[in-house]
Amino acid sequence: MVDQDTPYRTRRRTVGRVLVPVAVGAVVAAGAGLVPALASDSAPNLPAVSAEQLVAKVLGSETDAFSGTVKVKADLGVPSQLLGAAGGGGASPQAKALELLGGEHTLQVAADGPDRQRLGLVGELGGYEVVHNGDQLWAWDSKANEAHHVVLPKDAGHGRAAGAPLGAGSLTPQELAKQVLAAGAGTTSVTVDGTVEVAGRAAYKLSVKPTQAGSTVREVRIAVDAEHGVPLGVLVQVAGGGSPVLDAHFSSVSFATPAAKTFEFSAPKGAKVTEGRDAAAGAPAGAAEAAEAAGAARGKAEPARPGGDPGVNVVGEGWTAVLSTRLPEGGPSAGAGQDARGHGKGGPDNPLALVKSLGKPVGGGSLISTRLLNVLVTDDGRVFAGAVTLPVLQSAAGVK
Repeated sequence: MVDQDTPYRTRRRTVGRVLVPVAVGAVVAAGAGLVPALASDSAPNLPAVSAEQLVAKVLGSETDAFSGTVKVKADLGVPSQLLGAAGGGGASPQAKALELLGGEHTLQVAADGPDRQRLGLVGELGGYEVVHNGDQLWAWDSKANEAHHVVLPKDAGHGRAAGAPLGAGSLTPQELAKQVLAAGAGTTSVTVDGTVEVAGRAAYKLSVKPTQAGSTVREVRIAVDAEHGVPLGVLVQVAGGGSPVLDAHFSSVSFATPAAKTFEFSAPKGAKVTEGRDAAAGAPAGAAEAAEAAGAARGKAEPARPGGDPGVNVVGEGWTAVLSTRLPEGGPSAGAGQDARGHGKGGPDNPLALVKSLGKPVGGGSLISTRLLNVLVTDDGRVFAGAVTLPVLQSAAGVK
């Protein structure tokens, strides 16, 4: 058993400190043997390796070209009405990403370094693709005959938009595992737990557990490719027990560089094309949000955006880190002229009233809970979210 004061205390640790507890149910291998989908009849015979060596192998892997099929099964327990309120439906990238938070999905993925990735959804969500090629980012819904297009900044090649377009990229085993292994120093125990075969490849099993009380995460299991150090599967189990909340693993994978044409895309004639809101200024839609998240990862809030939305702060560290912000202003004031869901006469929904209709009353405000992520909205409109228990949120908010 080791802690985070060893070789995997890398430059990614600070980002992971926030992203793992909050977004590991973003936004990406368990049971006794990484779950049946990842298990083989006989475990591969591999050389012994320490946890420190295996983590260093993962974080130091330079393999960034691959293609394959990823199976994703999510059971986060997100209320359907909350998904509807957050996603707004339709063919937008945000709405499609939210659909991945429940059920079983198949992704076709390909990557050639930080500048080129392609991700396609197969099955019920089929006909939806995200293609990143240099400064071009496309999200294409063939069923709706609609495309979203963003021109990325010239330096976006190593940024969030490149590494995880649509937010679905964070559901690939590589991104999930690297976020998990970059968690805060002194808050994680890591052990090697045997070997397994995944997608026809020999892999080590890595067990990652929080050492802090108050996290909703019980254990994260990672299957690490023995040759390349690339994570082939990640599964998240919660403290409350039951089935894993997230299982993402390759069912097939190749480490050959995909053909250049794989990343070529142009909207078909007659398709509706929506340009990203910041495309004209050379920044991707959502860039401001990404900047705020990066600021939060550094442990401080970024300045409020011109639209008046609040910044994001971080309370605590490691697996019990909590993101805090404030509900946006706007909509009618709570009270007269509204129904039980906060609809005002002639105006948009009141955010606080809407939250109250979706959550349950608790000390200090309203709680919206899933199996992994909990969100506390205080009576004065502050928001505290994390993969933590209610008492941790209440402590961060200073309420009882």
